[in-house]
Amino acid sequence: MKGKFPLERFAQMRTPFYYYDMELLRATLRAINQETQKYENFCVHYAVKANANPKVLRSIREAGLGADCVSGGEIEAAIRAGFPADKIVYAGVGKSDWEINLGLDNDIFCFNVESVPELQVINELAAAKGKTANVAFRINPDVGAHTHANITTGLAENKFGIAMRDMESVIEQAQSLKNVRFVGLHFHIGSQILDMGDFQALCNRINELQDQLESHRIIVENINVGGGLGIDYQHPNRVPIPDFKAYFDTYAKRLRLRPGQKLHFELGRAVVAQCGSLIARTLYIKEGAHKKFAILDAGMTDLIRPALYQAYHKIENLSSEEPMEAYDVVGPICESSDVFAKQMDLNAAHRGDLMAIRSAGAYGEIMASCYNCRPLPIGYSSDELF
Repeated sequence: MKGKFPLERFAQMRTPFYYYDMELLRATLRAINQETQKYENFCVHYAVKANANPKVLRSIREAGLGADCVSGGEIEAAIRAGFPADKIVYAGVGKSDWEINLGLDNDIFCFNVESVPELQVINELAAAKGKTANVAFRINPDVGAHTHANITTGLAENKFGIAMRDMESVIEQAQSLKNVRFVGLHFHIGSQILDMGDFQALCNRINELQDQLESHRIIVENINVGGGLGIDYQHPNRVPIPDFKAYFDTYAKRLRLRPGQKLHFELGRAVVAQCGSLIARTLYIKEGAHKKFAILDAGMTDLIRPALYQAYHKIENLSSEEPMEAYDVVGPICESSDVFAKQMDLNAAHRGDLMAIRSAGAYGEIMASCYNCRPLPIGYSSDELF
């Protein structure tokens, strides 16, 4: 089964480009709200790094989600899209002074702090403005995740977060500073996680840390568990919306929240990945010595995940219903790693056929580059094409 695309409209358009199914995005956002509204203390922030297309951001803001930002540019994009400043959290291991000042000037909800030097700089910059900055400490829980090594973030060896052994001393230091206010703890163990056991392990660790802090009379107002929920890259048509019920139920059942405590989530991929596809044209079908190559006009500059992570994306030939044949699907970039898939079964392909590279709404358009002096792909929403 193939996805539903406006093929006649696509045939008139310059490729490659990103196409966003806004009805699917809105259905995904409804599914998130349906689950989180069961719990009055659950707050979801969309991870802007997954996709900052303005049309996508506006739809997410309209659904009532907050924004999780990891750069000053993302804070600016969130504000332009209309996200309320009091729903913006700012994370990142290397915040520059102008980015911190941007957050202070806009009175964002919270800085997720990753080191003592960063805490001190935030305090100094806030003092210069006569402000008090809300800070949560990102704690490295040393919890592994069953995902690609390049997208795990919660192990002791990763660059992210503050070591658990330093947690109490850092909180005490924050409480001694005049221009920061300690408001919570932040965690994130990785991305594209499908095993709920990984999130259960995080819950267990947070429970231990909360008990430890309470034994020293340290009260935490907010717990932020990050995001990480994965999607089904193999079956985007059969499973277009992730299992948000299992995800949120895991935290509701396993995490021992205290009275009045708020639980924050930072979902990115799970929100936008399935609604986006990279649309490309077939330039040539090349007969190799041992295989066929389908050479597209899209490449790793447009979607880098397969080259960077060896990530799988389902590919559909939108122009053909002929019998299946196996192809290496590649791009035009002057790099051997410019490969979308090897020996993928596609309906027999010909020059000019339109291909849809599926599940590309997250870490697709946002990571595109101009390598080889190529133009950046444009992102179109279904709302503007119909």
